[in-house]
Amino acid sequence: MRPACDQSGALSFTVEQARAGERVDRYLADAIQHTVAASEHLQAQTRFQALSRSRIKGLIEAGHLHCNGQPLREPAAPVRAGMRLVLEVPPAAPATPEGENVAFTMLYEDDDLIVLDKPAGLVVHPAPGNETGTLVNGLIAHCGASLQGIGGERRPGIVHRLDKDTSGVMVVAKTELAHLALSEDFAQRRIDRCYLAFAWGLPAPASGEYEGAIGRDKRDRKRMALTPRGGKWALTRYRTLECFGSAAALVECRLATGRTHQIRVHFSANGHPLIGDPLYLRRIPAAAKGLEAGARGAALDFSRQALHAARLGFTHPRTGENLLFETPMPEDMQALRVALSGGDATTRS
Repeated sequence: MRPACDQSGALSFTVEQARAGERVDRYLADAIQHTVAASEHLQAQTRFQALSRSRIKGLIEAGHLHCNGQPLREPAAPVRAGMRLVLEVPPAAPATPEGENVAFTMLYEDDDLIVLDKPAGLVVHPAPGNETGTLVNGLIAHCGASLQGIGGERRPGIVHRLDKDTSGVMVVAKTELAHLALSEDFAQRRIDRCYLAFAWGLPAPASGEYEGAIGRDKRDRKRMALTPRGGKWALTRYRTLECFGSAAALVECRLATGRTHQIRVHFSANGHPLIGDPLYLRRIPAAAKGLEAGARGAALDFSRQALHAARLGFTHPRTGENLLFETPMPEDMQALRVALSGGDATTRS
C-alpha cells in the first residue's frame, strides 16, 4: 500500500484487490496514515502526516485527484482493484493570508471600515480549495498590516459574507471597535439588508414571508436545507417586483436573519429556486416551458445563482451616523432581465 511520492508533491497509489469497493477518500486516508510513518524522507513525513480525511476530501473536490489519468472529484466514488490514483498535495497555505492584487469596487472608506461592491466569482475569505485570490487577500494588500488580526487571523475584518457567486454590497471592519460593533449589529438584526433575485415561477402570494429552520443537508454536506431539528430559525421577507409571464419573477428579499444560503434555501424549498443556482436547482424547471427560446436559453445557461445584495444600511460604529449603500444589478443580471422581458414583463408594486 506504500505510495510513491514525486518531487512535485504528488502521492501515487495502485489499489489492491482487498481494498476494492471502498470510498476513495477513505482508502486514501487509510493508505497515507499507514505508510507515511515508514517514509525515509523527513520532509515527506512532515508534509503528508497532517492529511486528514476531511483535508483529502477537500483536495478531491478541488480537482487534485486523478484516476487512471482522469480527474476524479467525487470523494464517495468506490475504488477498484488495479486503479491508479494520483493525489496532488499543494504546498501548505500560509498560517495567515497574504496581500494580493484582487480587484473589487470600493464604495466608501474611512479609518474604521470599508464598504465595497463584491463581484460574482470572488471568494470572501480563504478556505480549503480557495486559499488565495480571495477578497481578504485583496483587503490586506489595500490596508496593509493594520488589518491583520482584526476579528481573526484567517478572516481579518470580515463581519458578514456573501457566497462566492453572489454579488453586491459588503462592509468590512478595519478596527476592533468597528468589528465588535458591526458583528453585534448583525447578530441583533439591526442591519438593513436587501437582495434582488430572479426566481423560477411566480411566488404566491406576490409578497410574503418564507420561514423555516435551516441546517446542513444530511445527504449532501455542501447544501443547506430546511430541517425540523438542529437548524437555526430563519425568516425571509420577499416582494415580487416583476413577472415574466408565469415562468419567472424578479423579487426583492429582506433578511430578518442571516443564515448560510438563506434566500436560496427558502425559495427552493417553496418551489421557486433561483435561476442559475448550481446547488438548489438540480433539473430543468417546468416553468421554463413558459419562455420563448431565447429567454429560456438565457435563463437555463445563466452561470451562477441570480442573486445580488443590492442594499446595505447600518449605523457607523464610531460616529453613530446612519449609512446606506445601494448598487444596481451587475451586467449579467441586467442582461438576464432584458432576455426574460422580451417586451412582455409586468411590474408589481
